[in-house]
Amino acid sequence: MAVSVDSHYSHLAWIKTPRKNGGLGHMNITLLSDLTKQISRDYGVLLEGPGLALRGIFIIDPNRVIKHLSVNDLPVGRSMEETLHLVKAFQFVESHGEVCAANWTPDCPAIKPSPAASKEHSEKVNQ
Repeated sequence: MAVSVDSHYSHLAWIKTPRKNGGLGHMNITLLSDLTKQISRDYGVLLEGPGLALRGIFIIDPNRVIKHLSVNDLPVGRSMEETLHLVKAFQFVESHGEVCAANWTPDCPAIKPSPAASKEHSEKVNQ
């Protein structure tokens, strides 16, 4: 879901405006209006003075545990590609119990969580 401090009217205008014209276009996720700014405040992204929210990404698992968070200053956007990469990695770890190394992709070998297995993995991928 996406949350912003703008109204649902603004959200409607964004999704009715194509991306090529500066809008969001059709979205396959829920847009939530945080007019009271409480969600932004609770997640630590609200700039109280101007009442603006920084650009944050929070990956939260089904048990409501924050697995990853990233907060950018206003002029810097986020990478949805990297966010999807992180979601896939967290899902892989959850279902396989293995560790995803740096630059992991779904077709890369994962690491069994032990010192010996970690060494074996490093030897295998760094030949």
